[in-house]
Amino acid sequence: MKKGWFFLVVLYFSVLPLAGGAEDKTAVRKDRYPVCGMFVSQFARWNATIEFADATQATFDGTKCMFKYYLDIEKYNPLKSTIKISAISVKDYYTQKAIPARKAYFVIWSDVYGPMGHEPLPFEREAEARKFLREHKGRKILRFGDITQGLLQSLDNP
Repeated sequence: MKKGWFFLVVLYFSVLPLAGGAEDKTAVRKDRYPVCGMFVSQFARWNATIEFADATQATFDGTKCMFKYYLDIEKYNPLKSTIKISAISVKDYYTQKAIPARKAYFVIWSDVYGPMGHEPLPFEREAEARKFLREHKGRKILRFGDITQGLLQSLDNP
């Protein structure tokens, strides 16, 4: 009798991926971020998104990759440009709520690492960013327009 149950369990889990919704999950697991090539499904907590006027979007494992893409968009997607961007969102570090990136406060050089090491960590409120800066040995709070290629390179090469 035990062999019969084992066979049914094995059969169930062998057939399950062929069921309707499973294909979508598999496709998501195979999708990769446009800058670093890591898998999309691994870093939902850190995701950032750029939405374009044509209703397409690019999703990133964290803010550092999002900024690399944004600051050199033609390198990663020659068919896009920054003037075609309709929205950019990042996740507040504490609440995990998607917030407009252009309104966020970014803490750099803290003792908290993101998917790609040192990341500009986003906060919706300046007070939360200041608290995080103190508690996690951050060096600076920046706004969206303060993030440059040079800064991103320095985060890559501590």
